[in-house]
Amino acid sequence: MPAYRCFLGEFERPLYWGNLAALLLLHILAVGYFLYKLATFDAQHDPFLLAYAVLVGILGGLGITGGAHRYWTHRCFKATTPVKLLFLVLYSISGQNNLRDWVRDHRVHHKFSETDADPHNANRGFWFAHVGWLCMRKHPLVAQKGRTVDVSDITQDPLLAFHVRHWAWFKLAFCFVIPTLIPPLFFGQPASTTFWLVCIVRYASNLNFTWAVNSFAHIWGNKPYNRTIQPVENPYVSLVALGEGWHNYHHSFPWDYRAAELGRGLNLTTMCLDLLARAGLIYDLKATPPRMVQQLAKRRGDGSGRPPAALFCE
Repeated sequence: MPAYRCFLGEFERPLYWGNLAALLLLHILAVGYFLYKLATFDAQHDPFLLAYAVLVGILGGLGITGGAHRYWTHRCFKATTPVKLLFLVLYSISGQNNLRDWVRDHRVHHKFSETDADPHNANRGFWFAHVGWLCMRKHPLVAQKGRTVDVSDITQDPLLAFHVRHWAWFKLAFCFVIPTLIPPLFFGQPASTTFWLVCIVRYASNLNFTWAVNSFAHIWGNKPYNRTIQPVENPYVSLVALGEGWHNYHHSFPWDYRAAELGRGLNLTTMCLDLLARAGLIYDLKATPPRMVQQLAKRRGDGSGRPPAALFCE
């Protein structure tokens, strides 16, 4: 298969034409329908459906941030069975890759960040880190190093293995079918508008908010904790990605369940995890001692101090 030089940096790999076409079509439809809605706003139904689409987006986002990322990838805390089931449902709403692949790619990303073995190496440019890595075959080192990363905790868990094995059905049901049926069946809302807002606009938004952590939060921002690594603190990413944009901190202390020093400031995921902890549904939450944070910031920080979003903290 021939290689194609594309605009995603100096990197030649065969393209996944199916992924490229599907993602391009999704985004054309999402932007087109959003602009159409701006011009044909329905005051009777659209406010409810927009709020509903945002709610579905937040639930899917929490499946990524609280479930796939902080729980299953980094094991930042332990969870009871009801929470595991909840996270699986929320992760299914997000409609991304199956859980095994998501966890493997993210563990490889942390272990080999900004090298050829990093699936979304930001050194190859913004577009590659954001979405291009999903549209072309991986660099050989990604697959090679990926085989050295242990994901047995995912593959040997019967519940997770079942979810991975039947991922296509979970994605179809919870990402598209069920969220689309609820407003027409229970609230008398138009099915066509629900479909477009939930399955197209919301889904495209969820994807981009997750991808923003790999792109924006690896390129634009400050480095108050460790100037020697690429990830940065980006409050705008934290706003749309539910607290995942404090990325300089996260790569410095990946085991911390808060993924930030800021606690609940612009960190909806941490707020939700704290509520679950108070209810006794998750436990053994790992957090970095303040002294360790201060010492690293003093030795390796860029001198920028805490981000401006510290104003939102308790």
